[in-house]
Order: sequence, then C-alpha cells, then structure tokens
Amino acid sequence: MAQQSLTPETPESLDLGDTARRTSLRIRWVLVALLVIGGVVNYLDRATLSVANTTIAGEFGLNATEMGLLLAAFSWPYAIANLPAGYLVDRFGPKRMYAWAAGLWSLMTMVTAAAHSFGLLYAARVALGVSESPFFTASLKVNERWFNKDERALPISIVNTGSQIANAIAPPILTGLLLTVGWRGMFVSVGALGIVVMLVWLRVYRDPTLREQALIRGEELAAARANERAKPASWGALFKQRNTYFMILGAFGIFYTVWVYLTWLPSYLQTSRGLSLSETGWLSSLPYLCGIVGVLFGGWLSGRLIRRGVPAVVSRKVPIVGGAVLAAAAVLPVAYVHSTPLALTLLSLGYFAAQVPMGCLWTLASDIAESHQVASLGAIQNFGGFLGAAMAPIVTGAILDATGNNYTDVFLVGGALLLLGGMSYLFFVKDRRA
Repeated sequence: MAQQSLTPETPESLDLGDTARRTSLRIRWVLVALLVIGGVVNYLDRATLSVANTTIAGEFGLNATEMGLLLAAFSWPYAIANLPAGYLVDRFGPKRMYAWAAGLWSLMTMVTAAAHSFGLLYAARVALGVSESPFFTASLKVNERWFNKDERALPISIVNTGSQIANAIAPPILTGLLLTVGWRGMFVSVGALGIVVMLVWLRVYRDPTLREQALIRGEELAAARANERAKPASWGALFKQRNTYFMILGAFGIFYTVWVYLTWLPSYLQTSRGLSLSETGWLSSLPYLCGIVGVLFGGWLSGRLIRRGVPAVVSRKVPIVGGAVLAAAAVLPVAYVHSTPLALTLLSLGYFAAQVPMGCLWTLASDIAESHQVASLGAIQNFGGFLGAAMAPIVTGAILDATGNNYTDVFLVGGALLLLGGMSYLFFVKDRRA
C-alpha cells in the first residue's frame, strides 16, 4: 500500500505511513488489555466482602439487614462520586484520574483488613466506593480517544469483561484466600494487586497525538486541532436533556439485579440451596462465566448492526433492551424452582442476559454526548446504575429478614426492575440531535 505524504499545497493533510498506522493500532489494544486487567483487580476489591459475607457476619454478629447495609456501603458513595468523577476525567484526562483511583482503592482495601468494628468496616467501604468511581469513566474516555464511533462497541465490551472475569474467578480465588489466610489476609492480598496496576498504568499509558486522533476519527489534522481546542460545555447542561434522566432510570433497573447477584448469590446458595462454603466457591462462579460471554456478545451484536447500516443509537438499544427482557424472563421463574441445577441454569442465563447491555450502555453515552462530555454522561448514567446497586443489597436484606430468608420476593423485584430498565431505554432514550 502506497504511503501518503505531506505537501506544501495540503499542509493539514494526514501523513501516517503503514508502520505508524500499525503502531497506533497496536498501542490502543495494549491499553484495552491494561483496562481489562485493571477491571479484574477493581472488581476483586469489590467482591471481597461478598465472598466473606457469612464469615464477617458471624465474627461481628450481624443480621441480614445489617449485612445488607454493609454490602451497600460501597455503592452509595460510588454512585454519588461518579458525578464529579466524570467531570474530573473530562477535565484532567484518564491517565491521572485512573492512577489516583487505583492507588486509593487499593489502599482502602488494605485498610479494611484492620477494621475491628461495624463502623470501621462501613467507613472503609464508603472510602472504597469513592476511590473507585473514576474507573469506568476513565475507561470510556480512553476508548473515546483511541477508537472512532463505529469501532467503540467491541473495545468497550472487552473492557467490561474485566469485571465479569473478576466475578467468575473471585469466588474460587477469594474463597481459597479466605480459607488459607483469613478474611483480613484476603483483603491485604487483593489491595496489593491494585498498587501494581497503578504503577504499570503510569508507565504505559499515553493519550493519542493529534495525528493519531485524526487517523482514528478519519478527519483532517486541522479538524483534530479544532476539537482539541474546543471548550467543554457546561456539565449541568446534560441535566437539561431528557435522555439523561431515562438513562439514569434504565441503568437503575438493570444494575439493581446485577448487584443482587454480586452481593447475595454466595449467601443464597448456602442458605437456600444448602451448599457448603467450598461448593459455593466454584458453583457461584458459573453465572459470572456466562456474564463474560454476555458482555462480549452485546458488543459484537451492536457492532454487527452498525456494519449493516443500523443507526448507532438503535444498534446500542437492541442489546440493551433485549438483554434486559431476557434476563427478566430467566430470573423471575427462579423464585418457584425447587431443583438446584435448574435454578443455577436460570441464574446463569439471567446473568448472561443482564450483562449483554453493559458494554452498550457505555457506548451509548459516547454516541449521544459531545466528545468533551462523554465521561460526564457516562458517569451520570453510572450514577443511576449504582443507585440501583446500592438499593439491591439493602432491599434484599430487608426482604430476607421479613420473610425468614425466603428469596421469592427477591427474584420477583429483580425481574420487575429489569423490565423497567429495558422499557426506559426502549421508549424514551433517543438520538435527539438535529
């Protein structure tokens, strides 16, 4: 393939030879791989308390409602902190914000190991939620800078598999650590991994050059310079748009049920299905393994629809809405199933389907928002999702205390909210740009 060259007559034309093109493409996939690894470590931090649920509850004498409050202690501050985190990522860039986040969340995880009261445990989880809030918005910003709109669904979905890989490997790995070094040693071990992630990120990450941005976006170098100089619009302007509120509501419904899985699944398998701690360690990983496939499938499906000429917003909504409806159809019957293998099958299908929308939710934010507001809108949507995530363990704990550890209403509420989330995206989130 012949190389293009700059000439005096076209000073703003793009000149990136084949070698430079290959280098740029290779760098961005290295960054995606780093984000996946970061996502794995990030979610291992979150999963520690879920895996140690019954152990910590026994040591501190906590009932289900109190444990629900502790499990939700991460999500409330995480949801609220997402609002400034998105703005800060747009303002200061993903390199600095991601590094600060990784260092702080790792420190807070290790500090948790020193807690000797419910209050200290709660405070450490609150601090963990705040410190982790820039992770996905920084990932979205990296994706927006290194991939054009038609390419984003797959890399964003791949980044989101990091959380699902962590969810799948967390039960057996963290259970093994729990049984060998105790729950405190488990927290310290996972926190140390995050410090390594921070150091590698600082060493490797860089933003694309203006020439690389022009190549990625398929635009003239002058246009890339103009985009670089563009002033950010008001962050508050996003709250004047209808899409923002329905994205908050839609994410709330979908994330709620996902976090019932993440916070109560090990306990459900032990208390309702009579499985031992060691059996729970590997059986509870089955739905999460299906979740990895679900995230990738959603990104693949969205990308395929775009290549067939389907508008970008519609191509994101198909996996979002379809996944939410399928997840509800799988989760609702679990309340009435007596067979443990069948219940696990439905739970695995439900979690697969609930993860199909995840990468597309973030990609949808990058489709609807202006370039300088991508992280902000993604963070606002994530705020709504983690309001649902925060409610899930509290409501579930209250239901279990009120019903004598009966999970029927838990699954009914989760299924209903999945449908609410899907319908919010289907009917009310639209491409409203002229």
